[in-house]
Parts: sequence; C-alpha cells; structure tokens
Amino acid sequence: MKITMIGAGYVGLVSGACFADIGHDVICVDRDETKLDALRAGSIPIYEPGLEQIVTDNVRAERLSFSADLEASVKDADAVFIAVGTPSRAGDGLADLTHVYTVARTLAPMLADGTIVVTKSTVPVGTGDEIEHLIRSGNPTADIAVVSNPEFLREGSAIADFKEPDRIVIGTDDVNARGVMRDLYAPLGLDKDRILMTGRRTAELTKYAANSFLAMKVTYINEIADLCEKVGADVLDVAQGIGMDNRIGRKFLNAGPGIGGSCFPKDTLALVRTAHDADSPMRLVETTVTINDQRKRSISKKVIRGCGGSVRGKTIAVLGLTFKPDTDDVRESPALPLIRALQDAGARIRAFDPEGTEQARDLLSNVTYCDDAYHAAEGTDAVVIVTEWAIFRNLDLTRLKETMATPVMVDLRNIQNPDVVRMAGFSYHGVGRGESGDGLSPLLVQAAE
Repeated sequence: MKITMIGAGYVGLVSGACFADIGHDVICVDRDETKLDALRAGSIPIYEPGLEQIVTDNVRAERLSFSADLEASVKDADAVFIAVGTPSRAGDGLADLTHVYTVARTLAPMLADGTIVVTKSTVPVGTGDEIEHLIRSGNPTADIAVVSNPEFLREGSAIADFKEPDRIVIGTDDVNARGVMRDLYAPLGLDKDRILMTGRRTAELTKYAANSFLAMKVTYINEIADLCEKVGADVLDVAQGIGMDNRIGRKFLNAGPGIGGSCFPKDTLALVRTAHDADSPMRLVETTVTINDQRKRSISKKVIRGCGGSVRGKTIAVLGLTFKPDTDDVRESPALPLIRALQDAGARIRAFDPEGTEQARDLLSNVTYCDDAYHAAEGTDAVVIVTEWAIFRNLDLTRLKETMATPVMVDLRNIQNPDVVRMAGFSYHGVGRGESGDGLSPLLVQAAE
C-alpha cells in the first residue's frame, strides 16, 4: 500500500521507516529541506537504535523516500498520516495543534476520493472532529475518512514497539477505513486481541489515559521511596513485592529523580486541561504533575546531603543528561533542573552522556562536558548517576575512585549494588534504600522511647 507520512520528526520518521520495512511504499514529507537532504544521504537527525539501518535499507530498496512536495506525495496515497509536533501550549498546558490544523487545511484540496487521513500525532479528544471539519470545508465533495491511530513508541525501543506492539488502537466508525487500517498493519501478523477498533474520540483519549496512568505509577513509587528512606525500608524490595501482584505488575515501579521526556510531562498536562474544559477534573493526574515538578527541583537536596550538607566550591560529576537511556532526547530531563540547582548551590559541574551532550549544550551553561564517565569524575567530590545507561551499570569502581577527590556516589537510578560500591570505598546514596542508619523506623524508635 502507498503511505504518505507528513512530518519527518521522531514519530513520523520511525513510523514511516517501519511501515516501509514491512513492505509498504512510504513517502515522508517535511518542509525542512536540510533535514530531507540529510535523510536521503543516510544521516539520521535523532538517535534511535536500529533506525539508521532501516532507513538506509528501505531507501535503497526504493520503498522509502523523502519529499517537500506535499501535493505530489499525497496524490496516489491510500493513507495519509499526520505526524507533526503537538508541544504543550504556553500558559495552559494544552497541546498546541497549530501544525496539525495547518496540515489539515493545506491537505484538504489535494485529497482524492477514498483516501484515509490518519492522525498519528498525540492530540486531545475531539481533534479528529475538527480535522474532518477542516478537510470537508476545503474539499466538500471528497469521500474521505479521518482516523485516530495513536502511537505508543518508547524512545530507545521504538522499532521493537512498532513491530511487536502491545496493542494497536484504531479509532473510526468508517467500515472502509477500518479495512484499510487492518491491511496496513497486516504484515505484522498480530492476533486480533492486540488490535482495538473503537471510536475516534475513544482512541484519542486512550493515549493520554495510558501515559498519565504510567506517570502516576512512577510518581507513586517515588513517594514510596521517600517514605522508605524515612522508615528504613528498601524501595527495590517494596517494588518487587507489589509488582509480583499481577494486578499491578513490576514495570514503571523504578524510583528515581522524576519523570522526563517528550510524552509524560506533556500528556499529563494536556489531560488535566482537557478534563478541566470538560468540567471533569482529574485530581490524581493534577497531583502527579505537581509532585513530579517538585521532585525534579528538590532532588538536588539528596546530592547536597550526600556531600555533607554543602556543595559550595565542590565539583560534581553528573553521569547522564538524557531523560532515559538509548536516546539523545533531553526534553524535560531531570538532569537539567538538577544541574541548575547544584550550580545555584555553588557547585561546579562536569558531565557525560553517551548521546545527549550536544542537545544539552543548548540548554545548560558553565558545564564541562567530558568524553567518558572517568574523565567526568576527575577531581570531583561526588559522582551522580542520573540516567540508567548500561555503561553506568558496569563502572570500574576502582578506577572511578582513583580519579575522584572524594569517593561519594549518589545513585538516583538505583542501578549500582550498594554493598559492592561501599566495599570499593565509596559513600553510597541511593533512592529509597533505607539510609536512616540502623534501619529501624524512626516512628518505632520514638514509640520505644
């Protein structure tokens, strides 16, 4: 089938390349000619494991191409996907749909009868209705259908998520459109129970509901971690204990410095705003947003405590700048407010990230960027692990200690074994690891007294 993907950003490029890789003919459309030239030459503007090879292979096989000519690209398309950005709108947090609606207006007169327009961008409930209205206003006689097909791609594992998805959600009541969407995904060979056919508004809401639920789950375990530190419990064992309940599950129960990335912060804000506009406020999600914002600002206090109560005049090594491993995305990364807070407290910062350094340079100042973790740790008073990159799990602790002025490790992702780190001569501080001293709850101590 012939697919036009409007937008060659993260979602559009990954989806377009993967659709091509399963046998469809795909044109990715973008206005940025520099980006298009780079893509044609095999240069990928984002870091996503495996993506460069898939793009290269499918361009060579002539199943994937790139163009700035929208009209020519949609002329013979069976499905036209809208995959442009929907950032949080300044002031109220609702998704900014400017680009989505501009595409809809521009696209309208170009569409032939039978074309399916698919919204891949993350959009609030009711956006598909407005897209359909704009298209029908610009092309009243066209026989088209507008479908919601939200993406559930995780940065760092997006290709596997596309090819082996937990679920595919397709929102439309149009029988023909449902058939076209089934055919698009048919090469994946999915069981029927992994494809949800539903209404368009339901599909739109499902994406926000999923991300907001996961954000609440992470925020919950972060608050449990704080309690663990107060009462001498271990959050890893607590997470394991509750995660073994199959009604809860272990995923997204890893305590840390807060939620980051391009999806969870943006989508929770948008859902909160949508709920307010519908006069159905979502207090749990509102609280999740507030707690997460506070956590990212306050996590520096853990580092400062680990350094003896002050970092003024001290040098701190920050390992990890991206919001998660296997990506170069630093949007809403906890590393950014952490570094700024430590600088405000008088610390000097040395930093290393395998992929996110160039992106961080545009957002941070007065940071010394280093070539590896050991270079970053040279002469420092503490090393702080912010992102759970695999290379930070396997640090040579002897080498690390030798290069530091003071062997202090603050592990904000709990990826190191505290006993091993301490045996190597470090003062170790994790998140929710029961660091109250004797491990006895202060409440019980108080009661005994």
